[in-house]
Amino acid sequence: MRHEISILIIGLLAVLTTASVVAAILSARAPKPLSSTLVNLTQRINAWWVMVALMTVAFFFGRYGMTILFALISFAALREFVTLTHTRRSDHWVLLGMFGIIIPFQYWLVWTAWYGLFVIFIPVYCFLLMPAITALHGDTERFLERIAAQQWAVMISVYCVSHVPALLTLNVPGFEGRTLLLIAFLIIVVQGSDVLQYIFGKLFGKHRFSPNVSPSKTWEGLIGGLVSASLLGALLSFVTPFSPLQAAAVAFVACSMGFLGGLVASAIKRDQGVKDWGHLIEGHGGMMDRTDSLVFAAPVFFHIVRYFWTV
Repeated sequence: MRHEISILIIGLLAVLTTASVVAAILSARAPKPLSSTLVNLTQRINAWWVMVALMTVAFFFGRYGMTILFALISFAALREFVTLTHTRRSDHWVLLGMFGIIIPFQYWLVWTAWYGLFVIFIPVYCFLLMPAITALHGDTERFLERIAAQQWAVMISVYCVSHVPALLTLNVPGFEGRTLLLIAFLIIVVQGSDVLQYIFGKLFGKHRFSPNVSPSKTWEGLIGGLVSASLLGALLSFVTPFSPLQAAAVAFVACSMGFLGGLVASAIKRDQGVKDWGHLIEGHGGMMDRTDSLVFAAPVFFHIVRYFWTV
């Protein structure tokens, strides 16, 4: 596995180095002051350097590092979600439970590989208890809106995101001890699809996919991004238990779900009247702005691998 991880890290460093050099050349040749596009491009590349470094460190700590990292990601994403939604004093106990109980317990279930409870703890027990606790306070003002926002917050920020480190619990015959590579594959193809959709959209985009939800998304960007990300998945099949054709198909499904996740996240932001979820990551916005594509992709990818490749 170290050989494959080394190849992936070297490849990512090469891509980021090339991007940094190109951005530096463009900035040097551009008239001053620099355009907002070039400034944002440089910020995004610098942020990617930091994110890749953090992910690399987590990889070297294995299951422990990945579980802690994504628990922290869930915490940051949940905080951003809650900040944007309407809450009242009567919601404080539920909010405290979301951060102090649901996140630690969900990731403890991931750590202990308790699959039976991991998949139902949030969508069954939490979804039933959270509105019940709120109702006990007797505060019915905007009740449905508040509990729906709380339930959706833990669903996408905690439940869906926790499926990424949960990949480490899978027992894939002939792939024992290498499940970290599944996480690498998922993140690279899904995040790569985001970047490729952006590039194809800027170069060839003419027909908007959903102007009212996300004006920047185009059919040309979507198709170009999905096709190229599927080819990327096929090229990365050597780090997976999939054949090149299977890897391309799995990448296509994961990236399609990632696109839908980003679209849903954009719809929520539009509803709340904001452009970004937060300002945690310079050039990208908040944590949810960077992980929204993983929200839908991770659970689907996890269950595809579990149902078709595990014993």
